[in-house]
Amino acid sequence: MLPVFVSSVLGYLPIPLLLTFTVQQGGTMDTRLGGTHVPPASLFVIPIVFQMLILVVYDRAVVPCLRRGTGYAGGITHLQRIGVGFASNVVALAAAAAAEMSVFWLTPQFFLLGVMDVTSFVGLLEFFYSKASAGMKSIGGAVFFCILGVASWLGSVLIRVVNRVTARHGRGTGWLDSASLSAGRLDLFYWLLALFGFVALLLYLLCAWRYTYRHHPSRMQSAMEDQRVSPASKKLDAAL
Repeated sequence: MLPVFVSSVLGYLPIPLLLTFTVQQGGTMDTRLGGTHVPPASLFVIPIVFQMLILVVYDRAVVPCLRRGTGYAGGITHLQRIGVGFASNVVALAAAAAAEMSVFWLTPQFFLLGVMDVTSFVGLLEFFYSKASAGMKSIGGAVFFCILGVASWLGSVLIRVVNRVTARHGRGTGWLDSASLSAGRLDLFYWLLALFGFVALLLYLLCAWRYTYRHHPSRMQSAMEDQRVSPASKKLDAAL
């Protein structure tokens, strides 16, 4: 599971950076909603609402459809679910790089981050918990939060490196060194993060493709088929 852990750290690295700069980015945009001004910090309500809505739709509509086609209890495997989230992350970063004008242009990236939380967040928790050995089940759930911690630390290192490199080859200040984001190049930084996220997605797909499940999918499907047997059939089998 170590390659999945490392690739997941790289996949989550852009997320703390995106959330950190989104508030500052919103402060430079038009925050008017009718006659009121929306505080940029309140924008985090949007991904929370999206997460709740997407989770209901995913659990009640998407999973049953996928379950009928794949035979998996969760519709798709944990690793496939995580991959969908990382792909949404790349698109969210691209949307953040292209956003301008009204603060509500930030909504698409929040929607995609909600998709990532519903897929990768839950998928990683389930993956590390279910695949950990019996004596390490309690640690399995904590592994995901280790991913977030390491990703946040590496994000701080990335900011320092980008500012130092761009200041050396630019106009004397780095992309994120300016007093205001309007004078910096946050858009280029987001495009860099999108490229970084895309490379991390490819690395994750390679690790997921090479990963071998402890239980063969056909056995999992057979177990599900056993669960679908009606109570009357079970009673008949017991009587026989």
